[in-house]
Amino acid sequence: MGVFVFLPLVLPLTALPIARLAEQHLHPRATTRLLTLLGAVLGLCSTLCLGLLMVVGTAQLPGNPLPDGWSDPQVRAAVPEAEAVGAVAIPALAAALTACAGALRRYGRVRARAHRALEPLPAGAGPAMLPDDDPYAYAVPGSPARPGRPARPGRIVVSRGMLRSLDEDERRALFAHERAHLTCRHHRYLLAVRLAGCVNPLLLPLRSAVAFATERWADEEAARAVGDRRLTARAVGRAALVARPAAAVGLSQFAAPEPGPVPRRVAALLGPVPPARHWPPALTPAGLAALVAAAGTAASALSALNAAVALFVVLKAATPL
Repeated sequence: MGVFVFLPLVLPLTALPIARLAEQHLHPRATTRLLTLLGAVLGLCSTLCLGLLMVVGTAQLPGNPLPDGWSDPQVRAAVPEAEAVGAVAIPALAAALTACAGALRRYGRVRARAHRALEPLPAGAGPAMLPDDDPYAYAVPGSPARPGRPARPGRIVVSRGMLRSLDEDERRALFAHERAHLTCRHHRYLLAVRLAGCVNPLLLPLRSAVAFATERWADEEAARAVGDRRLTARAVGRAALVARPAAAVGLSQFAAPEPGPVPRRVAALLGPVPPARHWPPALTPAGLAALVAAAGTAASALSALNAAVALFVVLKAATPL
């Protein structure tokens, strides 16, 4: 194993440059998919290596449930400073798994609370209007059927205050934007990068980058649906001026009242349609950043695989038949 087992814990740094540059050179759809893939792979590799370090560290503790042979000097030699590193890996892995469980629990609570708020309204897949004068709009992902509970379709939720703030054409852009969140399943990308950030804090910048990219992706889908980029930009800008945080915090919200992303979204809509490429040009800062991120992700996967195979071989040799 050697030092290779530590590489996946620091290689997420290679993905940070492309997280900042991808939006300038890629379609937001490609940006979302690329950054989510990088975050998911790097997060899984970090988790695997923390687990391997925990096994080596736990094997040194008295009274542990692992086979006695796993405390063999040959096992300890597989990782430099195995005892100290293992002692750190145990709480680190526990904290990462606890954070992931907490994120999943919060996500489930938010979605369940949003669906409960829709129960008094007529059923269906169409937009649901809440009798609330605070302006907001968001998309509620659907949920599969469970014992004693039917499947719930995804719904667009809009407040009465938001509808009053927009004219008819701007409402079409709003509904197209929120519909894109549902049809493109943006909540899955957001959840994946959120869990990756829970596992390795170095991946936290990918979370905000993917959140912005999904909003831009929905903006582009809305502009294509209504056939007018300036109209969509006007709808986003006007909604941002009057919007209030939605009751279901954590769901994709149209023009959430944040000072930074909304002006960037409006500026992008007032510009040309982003190129539909899946990879930035090689001889550009974004292209080089993408290559560095891809190389770092590949190195992380190979390092994690090498460490896992090496530890398996060592543990198999140290365990009596």
